[in-house]
Amino acid sequence: MDVLRISLQVLLVLTSALLIPLVLLHKGKGGGLSDMFGGGVSSSIGSSGVAERNLNRLTIIVAVLWAIVIVLLGLVQRVSN
Repeated sequence: MDVLRISLQVLLVLTSALLIPLVLLHKGKGGGLSDMFGGGVSSSIGSSGVAERNLNRLTIIVAVLWAIVIVLLGLVQRVSN
């Protein structure tokens, strides 16, 4: 059970670290951090809907995986006690 808990904790850290930049890269109403880091590149990428849709899909997949890991960690904690 300890190996499962440790692997889930590592997966939680990795998905959390990946989810933060994915959320920050989304273009908000004012542009946000995506304009600060992208500059003129983000305007050309933002105009093509493919990149934005792929970013949305990747963010949703990582967020769902993050939520599943949270639930699994809770279940492992409950079973181990």
